[in-house]
Amino acid sequence: MTKTADKNSIHIEGARHHNLKDLTLDIPRDELVVVCGPSGSGKSTLAFDIVYAEGQRRYVESLSAYARQFLPQMDKPDVDKVEGLSPAISLEQQTATRNPRSTVGTVTEIYDFLRVFFARLGKFYCPKCGKPIEAQTTDEIVNTILGMETGTKFMLLAPLVEHQKGTHKDLFAKLKKDGFVRVRIGGTMYTLDEVPELEKHKKHTIDLVVDRLVLKDGIKKRLGDSVELALGLGDERLIVSVVGGDTPGDIVMSTLSTCPSCKISMPRLSPQLFSFNSPQGACPTCNGIGSVEYFEPDLISPNKGLTLNNGGVIPWKNATRQRQYGPKLKKLGEHHGFTMDTPLEQFSDEAWDALFYGCPQSNWQGVVPILEYGQLQSGVWDHWSARFQQSRPCPDCEGARLKPEALAVRVGDKNMHEFASMSIQRALDWLNALDFSGADTLISEPLLKELTHRLGFMVNVGLEYLSLGRNMGTLSGGEAQRIRLASQLGSGLVGVTYVLDEPSIGLHPRDNQRLLDTLRSLQARGNTVLVVEHDEPTIREADHVIEIGPSSGWLGGEIVFQGPVDKLLKADSLTGKYLRGDMFIAPPETRRTAKDAVTIRQVETNNLKNLDVEIPLGVMTCVTGVSGSGKSSLVVDSMYKHLLLHRGQKANNPGKIGGIDGLDKIEKVISIDQSPIGRTPRSNPATYTKIFDEIRKIFAGSKEARKRGYQPGRFSFNVKGGRCEACKGDGQIRVEMHFLPDVYVTCEACKGKRYNSQTLEVEYKGKNIADVLAMTVRQAREFFANHPPLMRKLDVLAQVGLEYLQLGQPATTLSGGEAQRIKISRELGKRSLPGALYILDEPTTGLHMHEVGKLIRVLHALVDKNATVIVIEHNTDVIMASDHVLDLGPGGGEHGGQIVASGTPEDIIANPDSVTGKFLT
Repeated sequence: MTKTADKNSIHIEGARHHNLKDLTLDIPRDELVVVCGPSGSGKSTLAFDIVYAEGQRRYVESLSAYARQFLPQMDKPDVDKVEGLSPAISLEQQTATRNPRSTVGTVTEIYDFLRVFFARLGKFYCPKCGKPIEAQTTDEIVNTILGMETGTKFMLLAPLVEHQKGTHKDLFAKLKKDGFVRVRIGGTMYTLDEVPELEKHKKHTIDLVVDRLVLKDGIKKRLGDSVELALGLGDERLIVSVVGGDTPGDIVMSTLSTCPSCKISMPRLSPQLFSFNSPQGACPTCNGIGSVEYFEPDLISPNKGLTLNNGGVIPWKNATRQRQYGPKLKKLGEHHGFTMDTPLEQFSDEAWDALFYGCPQSNWQGVVPILEYGQLQSGVWDHWSARFQQSRPCPDCEGARLKPEALAVRVGDKNMHEFASMSIQRALDWLNALDFSGADTLISEPLLKELTHRLGFMVNVGLEYLSLGRNMGTLSGGEAQRIRLASQLGSGLVGVTYVLDEPSIGLHPRDNQRLLDTLRSLQARGNTVLVVEHDEPTIREADHVIEIGPSSGWLGGEIVFQGPVDKLLKADSLTGKYLRGDMFIAPPETRRTAKDAVTIRQVETNNLKNLDVEIPLGVMTCVTGVSGSGKSSLVVDSMYKHLLLHRGQKANNPGKIGGIDGLDKIEKVISIDQSPIGRTPRSNPATYTKIFDEIRKIFAGSKEARKRGYQPGRFSFNVKGGRCEACKGDGQIRVEMHFLPDVYVTCEACKGKRYNSQTLEVEYKGKNIADVLAMTVRQAREFFANHPPLMRKLDVLAQVGLEYLQLGQPATTLSGGEAQRIKISRELGKRSLPGALYILDEPTTGLHMHEVGKLIRVLHALVDKNATVIVIEHNTDVIMASDHVLDLGPGGGEHGGQIVASGTPEDIIANPDSVTGKFLT
């Protein structure tokens, strides 16, 4: 008899999805529940593929068939029963979006409220002279005039001609015929009978006197008629010319938003004017993206040691281009002192500019204009030439994304771009300091409430250093997840199951408590918060802990522990041992010292404050500091991107630096992140690490394969020949179910083995190629013990803790931590790595405390092979294991961007200014 869930728990029975081993468990509702365990043990499978996916799938199935075809369909997990589910919301550790239009403001929807805020409360200021531009109704103009001091003498004038040449005789004749008496020409008053002959070639300004008045009781009707007449004649503008009194002079009034001095007209204020995704608001040059592509000479000619004859300009390496442009280049060389065999590095600055941007004297267009013209002519050329292009801020809007008219609107002293460029904390302080009067008070109240609430939620999750204009593609997965978490805080939902994937990633230990308070506030409202996490403070804060293990892959998938934290501290589980201190990661006994270094000078990328930074080579360096202090700006935007440029590789929006010294000591630079090793099931650990190449050679060398004439390509499931053609080597066939999730059926022809029967007949030591792909790394090491080249690669996979992985396991089923360690293993497989620089950003993401120790050993193994490793990390064990530490801060955003401490971990601990040092003791 099966158990039925009570109303206080989510009951799961018979969970066999992925590596879960027929689990049955109850997850308490309305509590903070943490799921922990080694990487690949089944944590995400339980939390996301069963709890979230099943809750989402059931909700979608409750909708009509018509509605379902427009919604993403969740696969049905392999589980017997799930009861007690509530609507589920997933906040995953997603790879940052590549959409250049997606910003922090748009994702949180704060930008939508901001557009209404500026449209309803903003004032136009002339983009040319900076003076305020006021648009008024006829009644407002009349009331403004009536508000002047009683007894004031003034004239109402209609501006007819402004700075135009001519005698204007016809105009004066018409005005006289219409009954008008006086005009003002260039500031001098004349009757129409006395108007002098105007010079034909001189510009004149002519204003018509509509009425002359003295402000007193009873003139409102006459004033109103005169104002309407003046506005009609003056194209919706009039001039109030005060005669005598304390402040004589002209006051320009208009029913249009037009600058009285510069005559620049402004559009009607609307929320669309402030949208960079709308033609009404987007900068016409960059179409609202904020950056433009341009041809970069360093990408066109990365090797300055080459000449024009031997391929110095990459697009013209072929003989056809040489014949086409050769004569013109020779003529250019005669003018600027070079030949076709002169290395580019010997070109003078003038010759370099002439080569790339043209020389009229030599009738040479220039490499860049020729490429730009070719790009306009052909879409194929456009795709090919993209490799020679870089991104840079738009020259017109300077990255603001909006039209000049939108940027001319201010609330207080800020326009839209200036507000979106402030840190969230500063933006919140600025909004709280605003003071409105009159009708603006009523309009501003609901808008300020929404804006301050949402910005406050961003501060609560530790993102006060970000700006609303920050592109989402520049954020870490943890930052992106916390942004979505802040959005959920604002929704105020109750009775929901929130499933989060390591929300602490990217957070400095100093800021952890704020995140925990946020999770507690979600739970206190009556929600279930299910968190997949390795962070020790988060685990200790939980109401209930579920540990999956005991190991990873097929060695995991079991419940090792379930219960409150106080019982976990006594449990004989891997996490329990680390929390008790029975197991720990010991720092190395000695620290390496560097002989060489790379020096980056005058770094001003993002919030970095003109730093001169020395990065030691041949050691493991950890760059740390509070969130938003400038770690990625320094390592990725400033160092990594400029290293790529130096090597002639593409790097969009490299940081602002003065220069880099010591680049000659770096042979190659590799960034290792947690992105998948492949986006399809065809990619797997064997293919990515080149292990499969060796295996296919072994099978091709077997007696049966030689007899049949099979080459290594016969044993590939990606090409015709040996693969099963019924499923094209996938092993399964996708059946489209329209408004239901697609169904994957095991291929009947090959029974899921991917190969045709002839290929499977070839065996090595009693196993065919499909059997080998089903082996784990551990099994393969035993099976191929007599093949040293293959064993070396298999040993490295085992060294990084992945001996449980199947060789043919689809890349789409690997966790981020597993993908990253597979990438590291490929590099470790190389015998020596002199001059290699490895950059890792938050490599402990997805790793259990026990696996962090393995990662540290692997990173030190890279350094032992003469490589340099730079790690951006908050994990205290990784920091303590480093040879050198750069601690940035002291705060985030505008309060960061400085080097607080530098040296060994012991030096950081001893520095009283280092926030990080306080957590290392």
